[in-house]
Amino acid sequence: MLIALGFFVLISIGTLLLLIPAASRDGEPVRFIEAAFTAVSASCVTGLVVFDTYTQWSLFGQLVILVLIQIGGLGFMTVLTLFSMFLKRKIGLTERSLMRESLNTMYVGGIVRLTRRILLGTLIFEGAGALILSLRFVPQFGFWKGVFCGIFHSVSAFCNAGFDILGRLEPYGSLTSYVGDPIVILTISALIIIGGIGFFVWDDIYEHRLNFGKYSLHTKLVLVSTLVLITLPTVLFLIFENNNLFAGMSADDKLLGAFFSAVTPRTAGFNSVDTTALSTASRLLTDALMFVGGSPGSTAGGVKTTTIVIIILSLVSSLRGREDEEAFGRRLEDGAHKRAMAVVTVNGGFIILASIIICAAQPALDLGDVLFETFSAIGTVGMSTGITRELGDLGLAVTAFLMYAGRVGSLSFALMFTELREVAPLRRPVERVNIG
Repeated sequence: MLIALGFFVLISIGTLLLLIPAASRDGEPVRFIEAAFTAVSASCVTGLVVFDTYTQWSLFGQLVILVLIQIGGLGFMTVLTLFSMFLKRKIGLTERSLMRESLNTMYVGGIVRLTRRILLGTLIFEGAGALILSLRFVPQFGFWKGVFCGIFHSVSAFCNAGFDILGRLEPYGSLTSYVGDPIVILTISALIIIGGIGFFVWDDIYEHRLNFGKYSLHTKLVLVSTLVLITLPTVLFLIFENNNLFAGMSADDKLLGAFFSAVTPRTAGFNSVDTTALSTASRLLTDALMFVGGSPGSTAGGVKTTTIVIIILSLVSSLRGREDEEAFGRRLEDGAHKRAMAVVTVNGGFIILASIIICAAQPALDLGDVLFETFSAIGTVGMSTGITRELGDLGLAVTAFLMYAGRVGSLSFALMFTELREVAPLRRPVERVNIG
């Protein structure tokens, strides 16, 4: 409840700041629903927009969005803890417990040390990304604008937000102007991947360096699943779009485009090719990647990689007639598959319900586009086929709720099923039910 309330307060402050006339480039205040939608999208590191960020928002408005992205990506509890540490205030058990829940880590012990490493790692990765991107943007936009552009996109990529300020080249174009630019595409991709694997994985890698055998089971599952979810979709995008979006491109540009198309749906929201022109197969693949998202305790959204891995392991275990789910010589804790199924079911239910409401309110919208939008919102991705700007107030409100639920729910639903255990006074008689 405190985490949900914290995000609500952050969104409320962001909304009020974006309603100020100075936040708009033309000095005209936007409507409340539009400011609130933008604040939700930034705070929940999604990237869905009703306006092009560069052409609509002034420098002040862009700075507000940037701060919301940074706080939303790290988690407001992390930011509050960092302030407490800076003021040399003692971090109590309550704050440590909230930090564990906010970061979705497994232990309270060492949480303050982990927070320090998160701050240092964030500064290093975002700083390095900003420097590299600035080298590309400064010659194009001038020194100060190029540096700010580098900083903005580095923070947005690391936090898996998907906001961009490249509307000066093409409104709503995202990174399409840089589809064949390895410096921009690979830097953004690296930031997305690093931000999306999770803070606990960072800490594990820092402690054990490249000794894979000493990693925790969580880290092993995250690294392997991340590798698979990048490699396999890259190959599939190459196949699906070879004669479509990638037609006429060089082999290197095709590979770069396919790689970025595999990375960005989990859950960054940038796009280097025209999303509306994706083939049907590529759209379905993108939907699936958006639903999976990143890893627990990261800046990414989605149901998370480990959730899907646990469901797959449970399926394999059932098919083989085994009682336990096992991986890398370890047995998963009891009830893990139930929590994984709960997270998938709740997120899937939100997608279906939201899609029905939007389609009922605006029947002219294409079902495929609506599903793409709802998958993107609940996964806090930010990719869109362009219908965000066509949504009415009800559609914007529903989509904003999905973004909020995707950011808070991915942290809280698993926690609910972990902590709230009802002990039944008695066990009922067993009776078989046919399945399948």
